[in-house]
Amino acid sequence: MLSLGYGAARRMRNLSIGVLALAGSAHAETVTIAALGDSLTAGYGLAQDEGFVPQLQAWLDDQGADVKVLNAGVSGDTTAGGLSRVAWTLTDDVDAMIVTLGGNDYLRGLDPAVSRANLDGILAAGRDAGVAMLLVGLKAGGNYGPAYKEAFDANYADLATDYDIPLYDGFFDGIRAAAGSQDQFGAYMQPDGIHPNKEGVAAIVAALGPSVLALLDGVD
Repeated sequence: MLSLGYGAARRMRNLSIGVLALAGSAHAETVTIAALGDSLTAGYGLAQDEGFVPQLQAWLDDQGADVKVLNAGVSGDTTAGGLSRVAWTLTDDVDAMIVTLGGNDYLRGLDPAVSRANLDGILAAGRDAGVAMLLVGLKAGGNYGPAYKEAFDANYADLATDYDIPLYDGFFDGIRAAAGSQDQFGAYMQPDGIHPNKEGVAAIVAALGPSVLALLDGVD
């Protein structure tokens, strides 16, 4: 659901784009989505056509969507890194943004409150730019204790509510569903146990793809 603030910003951003109607039909422009993330988005350890963005692009093409997905993933990036580059990621031709950040914050044990503030800044930039947004959550493990996990996991749901944007709860949910059990989870991961392999990305995209299609419906 889009807030009034989002709709107003989007309408102002699109004042210069008109809709060309000829013989009762309209010309729809290709929707451009920026995928802002870290190595999970960038496609770390994979061939060029095996990463998250190219597999998502292929999946959307197969669904007949007129969309271009831009790879704005930087390996090793934290939420702070995403915040530092979101302004130049959101160029005038970007219509929507997928945000998948926080994994490196968790791996480094950064304060969830700091991660939340950075994600808040990223989403505020997207709102101000008038782009449709999809926030993709990540689930922390229990190695920093239950209080850390609770605070980290809650960041995504709380911010999605604050900005009235859709949340895809867990980036790795598609792998969990495909694996069926924790014993089989490793078959979809690279040897480092952190990054998905080609088959893992395919499972992630198959599960996440419908949420991206729904995001396109929110683009004016």
